[in-house]
Amino acid sequence: MAGNISGTDGLTEVELFLQRYPDTRYIDAVLIDMCGIARGKRIPVGELPTLFAQGLSVTASLYALDATGDQLDIMGRGFSDGDPDGTAIPVPGTLAPMPWAGPEHGQVLLHLDEGRVAEGPGNADMIDPRNILATVVAAYTVRGLTPVVACELEFYLIDKIRTANGHPQPPSLPGTDRRDRLNQVYSFDTLDYFGELLDRLQDWAEMQAIPTSAASAEFAPAQFEVNLEHQPSALRAADHAALFRRLVKSAAIHNGMEASFHPKPYPDQAGSGFHVHISLLDDKGRNIFTGRGERGSDALRHAIGGLCTALPETMAICVPNIGGFRRFQPDLFVPLSACWGYNNRSVAVRVPPGPDAARRLEHRVACADANPYLLLAALLAGILYGLDEAADPGPNITGRAAGDAASDKLPLTPWDALAALEKAMVLPRYMPPAYLAFYAEAKRRELEKFITAPSAREYAWYL
Repeated sequence: MAGNISGTDGLTEVELFLQRYPDTRYIDAVLIDMCGIARGKRIPVGELPTLFAQGLSVTASLYALDATGDQLDIMGRGFSDGDPDGTAIPVPGTLAPMPWAGPEHGQVLLHLDEGRVAEGPGNADMIDPRNILATVVAAYTVRGLTPVVACELEFYLIDKIRTANGHPQPPSLPGTDRRDRLNQVYSFDTLDYFGELLDRLQDWAEMQAIPTSAASAEFAPAQFEVNLEHQPSALRAADHAALFRRLVKSAAIHNGMEASFHPKPYPDQAGSGFHVHISLLDDKGRNIFTGRGERGSDALRHAIGGLCTALPETMAICVPNIGGFRRFQPDLFVPLSACWGYNNRSVAVRVPPGPDAARRLEHRVACADANPYLLLAALLAGILYGLDEAADPGPNITGRAAGDAASDKLPLTPWDALAALEKAMVLPRYMPPAYLAFYAEAKRRELEKFITAPSAREYAWYL
């Protein structure tokens, strides 16, 4: 089981937490499901030592619920197999206060104990997305490589009150009676208006050891991006992204608003993405993407080639919900094809400028609501394929990447994306094939469930 993690002074993680936060009465034991939703149990603080020593019994099918919380019995997991329990264990270093709930509450992230994570595609019965990522990371470890990962998440603040037709709308500018209509990217005015919330977000992130960096106003009213710092652990980077989304939503509620990571809440405004920066260190701590100045090394080009090859079959993971496909439109800095380039925001895989020692790639395809663990697993699988096969990325794009080349176009409907995943050739080499089939079936069933409910537009068009 998890055991008690010792700090530098010999105290366990639990002892250190209780010493620092003696008023704590409850702990949220959090797990992240397939849809990236935080679920779990709230336990009395007196059970915290037992949780760290023995884990927590949870129904394993919690990791496979759809976006509405329904159990769809995918491939016999749930009703058909009697919905058996598994044991979830704490992720070391994630026991932290829960400031939006007051001094009596804390939280800890859990992952399912599914036995030893394999070096290859892993356990066929694996269902926890965090463990799926761990299988890919293990494949890097045996090659003497360490992915260094940073995530950038965009989100909208929205009014708690919907429009008359139930649609979201921007919040009022704090301190005024005017609704936010600003559309000024990198605007300090926007940052100032929402400064109280952003300051609280920064403070709470520090309390939870989520290392945030720059915050910026984006291309639409009350849209923001917050960067998370680079981590020499893909698992830790994904943990930060998953917990950060919970923190943002909670901070927004605390400030009388809501926050949404929906990738396209307004059809006529910019979408929200999940950009990922990745470099690779060898066993001596050297960045293998460095060399040849801004062009980078052959390893960088191979990594990009692998990502571009895998991109069509990763789309169902990058864009997990139907609304995300509305984000892919020309001239919105969202790629429409499997292309790459240097210092070019219109491509799928960008090589940012900067010092050679910090050479990295940036994946710009995913939507803000993508599951962080599955997203990083898919991207790292693509990179590993590129390295193993010395994949050629083809020519880099300069200028506007319109995505007109039919051979490079991405599957831009949920049905096409799921079909590409079901025919995947790259991902099953590094991710459990059984889980990929499970995920595809789960998202297909969720999509079918979605389209069975008539919408207001259907009545307006066809009634």
